[in-house]
Amino acid sequence: MAKWLVRFPLKLVGWGLGIVGAAALVLAAMIATPLARLPELTSVSKAARGVDRSTMPPLTHFSARDGTQLAYRHYPSRGSATGKIAILVHGSSGSSPAVHALADALAAKGVETYAPDIRGHGGSGTRGDIAFIGQLENDLEDLVATVRTTSPNEPLILLGHSAGGGFVLRIASSPIGSKFARTVLLAPYLGYDAPTNRPDSGGWARADIPRIFGLMALRRLGIDCCEALPTLAFAVPANSERILVPTYSYRLMRNFATRGYRSDFAATTSPVTLVSGADDELMLADRYADAVHAVAPSVQVRLIGASITWGLSATPRPSRRSRTRSQGRGSDRDQDRSEGGRAGVERHRGHRSARSPVANL
Repeated sequence: MAKWLVRFPLKLVGWGLGIVGAAALVLAAMIATPLARLPELTSVSKAARGVDRSTMPPLTHFSARDGTQLAYRHYPSRGSATGKIAILVHGSSGSSPAVHALADALAAKGVETYAPDIRGHGGSGTRGDIAFIGQLENDLEDLVATVRTTSPNEPLILLGHSAGGGFVLRIASSPIGSKFARTVLLAPYLGYDAPTNRPDSGGWARADIPRIFGLMALRRLGIDCCEALPTLAFAVPANSERILVPTYSYRLMRNFATRGYRSDFAATTSPVTLVSGADDELMLADRYADAVHAVAPSVQVRLIGASITWGLSATPRPSRRSRTRSQGRGSDRDQDRSEGGRAGVERHRGHRSARSPVANL
């Protein structure tokens, strides 16, 4: 009897250690799974190369609260000033040059515009990584403070494209969302569980699912030692690391995104507008309205008769349907000019028009 009383607890300890060891091995194997790279998505690369950036202003810097110098481009308003100021956030992998066309168009319409290189991109911080989840909110708040040194009272409009659209939704639902009079989401990536996603984001991005689940499990245990590991790859051209970010770390992937689109939309307190090209290559645009209005009926959802491309052209291009109707009537460029202004139907409770994103401010 005495031997059993000694041996049984020892067996329990042994079984427990065995289970812990097995779990540790499984987690280690999940985290060690390498991130597979993607082949270049040439349609995105071609659109980016087609943008005229000859008028793009130089980078300027501001000091974030941790002392890091973060970059942005400033577009002073031209023509009749509207009294509005826009902060325009780029999408995944890129930086401020990716939104130059739209930033320049906003400035031409009298909207002073700031286009930051979000930390982890372009001229801001370490490419593809940040220090902790939540740092990007701090950075944006510091940029707002910089803007307010010269423009203390003008209403601020926050815009974001693709992953940047998901991030600005995150901001709109947070305490610093009150600093903005309006938030505009441009073909936003709403998260892995959104019905608006194409598989692998249309070939643009691929996640390392085993590693992500492994790091999530560690975080729940209070361990964040491995969150600098890459978990998301993009279909960028080979040897483009000088201008594009090929991968995101776990913490950048989690921060430059929504917390969850349903809860974020439900928590917004200022006006939100969502604009997408009806033929967006990376998102299922006709599903935006149903997905958004299920949790936030007051959000405006507009589909323009175009695709909001990587270069964010301020002039909408025709939808695929428009291009089909105009076959045989000239070059693609002629079709863009002749058909770009046609639209005007209601579609899945999202208004469809040919207005550019500029018109939605």
